[in-house]
Amino acid sequence: MDKQKIEFYPGPAGGWGALRSVKNTLLHHDIALKGAKTLLSANQPGGFDCPGCAWPDRNHASSFEFCENGAKAVAAEATARRAGPEFFARHSVTEMLAQSDFWLEDQGRLTHPLRYDAASDRYLPLEWDQAFALIAQQLQALPDPNQAIFYTSGRASNEAAFLYQLFVREYGTNNFPDCSNMCHEASGNGMRAQIGVGKGTVTLDDFEQADAIFIFGQNPGTNHPRMLGELRAAHKRGARIVSFNPLHERGLERFQDPQSKLEMATLGATPISTHYFQVRAGGDLAAVKGMMKHVLEQEAARGGVLDHAFIAEHTTGFEALAADLQAEDWALLAQESGLSEAQMRAAGEVYIGAGSSIVCWGMGITQHMHSVATVQMLVNLLLLRGNLGRPGAGACPVRGHSNVQGDRSMGIWEKPPAALLDRLEQVFGFAPPRAPGADTVEAIRLMLSGQGRVFFALGGNFAAAAPDSDATWRALRQCDLTVHVATKLNRSHLVHGREALILPCLGRTEIDSQAGGPQSVSVEDSMSMVHLSGGINPPASELLLSEPAIVARLAAATLPASRTRWLWLIEDYARIRDLIAQVFDDFHDFNARVATRGGFRLRNTASERVWNTASGKAGFMAHAVPRDTPVHRATARLPGQQVFSLMTMRSHDQYNTTVYGMDDRYRGVFGQRRVVFIHADDIRALGCKDGDWVDLLSAWDDGQERRIERFRLVAYDIPRGNIGAYYPETNPLVPLAATAIGAGTPTSKAVPVTLRAHTGIVG
Repeated sequence: MDKQKIEFYPGPAGGWGALRSVKNTLLHHDIALKGAKTLLSANQPGGFDCPGCAWPDRNHASSFEFCENGAKAVAAEATARRAGPEFFARHSVTEMLAQSDFWLEDQGRLTHPLRYDAASDRYLPLEWDQAFALIAQQLQALPDPNQAIFYTSGRASNEAAFLYQLFVREYGTNNFPDCSNMCHEASGNGMRAQIGVGKGTVTLDDFEQADAIFIFGQNPGTNHPRMLGELRAAHKRGARIVSFNPLHERGLERFQDPQSKLEMATLGATPISTHYFQVRAGGDLAAVKGMMKHVLEQEAARGGVLDHAFIAEHTTGFEALAADLQAEDWALLAQESGLSEAQMRAAGEVYIGAGSSIVCWGMGITQHMHSVATVQMLVNLLLLRGNLGRPGAGACPVRGHSNVQGDRSMGIWEKPPAALLDRLEQVFGFAPPRAPGADTVEAIRLMLSGQGRVFFALGGNFAAAAPDSDATWRALRQCDLTVHVATKLNRSHLVHGREALILPCLGRTEIDSQAGGPQSVSVEDSMSMVHLSGGINPPASELLLSEPAIVARLAAATLPASRTRWLWLIEDYARIRDLIAQVFDDFHDFNARVATRGGFRLRNTASERVWNTASGKAGFMAHAVPRDTPVHRATARLPGQQVFSLMTMRSHDQYNTTVYGMDDRYRGVFGQRRVVFIHADDIRALGCKDGDWVDLLSAWDDGQERRIERFRLVAYDIPRGNIGAYYPETNPLVPLAATAIGAGTPTSKAVPVTLRAHTGIVG
């Protein structure tokens, strides 16, 4: 581990710092030569799709070797380290539970199916047939299929996800909590009601034609590094890039492109944002209302600002929105956004001056109480000037996991549309359940109540990713059986039910050999492009099974009377894709289309100006500026105390809950993770100094104490009253009840907290 220090990082995003980090990662995993060869095969025709983020590649033919976090994801999967039976014989579950998330990840690839042995408090190896028989027995014994919960990670392929939802629905439940419930559920719900699709409407080609790109609540330098290449190119051709973020993030400031010989040789860099507005956490809705208020005022003053023809032909609700904006008070907008009237007008003027605009957003938008309303406000902004359904314009919710969007396309959804269930019944001859299932938070409540008795996870790290860690851990431990399909050890394997299994699977980088020969799987990126991914490395263990094989073998064991030929399907994944084409019209001729270079794009009706909404048009949606958020309520309830709005964040050395290292290079944090980013004036107001240690207490109103201890104060450029810290360390502070209206997403970007000195009360 590097020495713990806080040290300003002067360099740009990318560049030599990224290359050094990739080199160190490859050496750490003992795969320098093999790893370099593997990286060169990522996102290439005939190669594998990056197991990291869902940002697309042009024609699926450009290497992501310059994406630092993608390289870390590949190196972690291709590591020479192994966590086999000998490892688990040395370490009890109790011992491992005391270790850090980084230590768990760093032990290497799982090699054998494992079953928890309570007598020794260890995981012991077992045969695959024994594992499937045990799970099937437990599922068949449940009096109600709704007592089983089936979680899905966004890294599962289309083929695995399709088989999974088919198996679970034939088993009899729609309990499909997934990672979408914790990230972009608000995007889907808000956009479907407003424009008829829950996905982004743009392609990479639109980024080449946009005059302005607006980025809300997103940190691409860490979370989607490949996006920086598009932003760099846009800046160089003169596009305006306007960023809204509470923190100054290096990737939104400047980028050194490792593919540019000139920048690398001269240590130069390209600016990214032409305008940078530091909103308060959750202040984006007010900021966008300010922009739109300026747009309407300028329409009244000079005309020619709104796209009247588009509004008349394609939208409803404009008059109500216009009246709401006209009545809005600039002082309130400034107070709640954290921006001045002049700043909001400046952002609005950039929008007016752009012929075509793209609006991008991430979880800084979706993990708030009023996230659905904020998403709809962003789409309102686009509608005012007809910035949907034409080149260089549109909505771009930037997804995280590499196939989280594809999993939803395959039917991983606790609230399935009736049309999907009708088609499943028609094609497969069984009556799927019609009642909605449980999302992530509802699943935790089911387990806590004793009504959720079996928990099966197709990937992911549920115990670390879910909110309210104490409640989540108690929920998992009350289960009769917990099962995790995984490539590496993580926290969820140690927070287990009375019976527990770990099922090791192939990674995206590995050769998947079935009876019909080596197989490829398909994935869908953030821009609805579907392409094939085929591994190139030998499996980490001869005992590994692919995710489709695990699902199919479990289905065959659990549903002996099923008409579906589960084991026949996994002999050749093209057979699975033929069934997908029968169920989803947008996947017609799936095998032929996905075999072409770069794959194919799914139809997006909103990008065609076809609106699959109740009115048949896109809808303007008016929303009041939130004035009764949990932070507002906590501030009123605790007079005399400083209530902070905590944003949970990733460090640069992690991807979701996977911690690759202990550095957050761009923010200047090295060798540690228990830090709190806070304004220097707030530190002084607490009577503390930079570097002091504090405890964080959730200021929720349910009377339950949620506390995490010993975090180091780090003075940072962040709005007063806001603080930031890493998850999963901060997840214990997010109550189960803290969810987005209309989406159920945990509100992890606006957690009301107070700070106390680690040895007593501060302030």
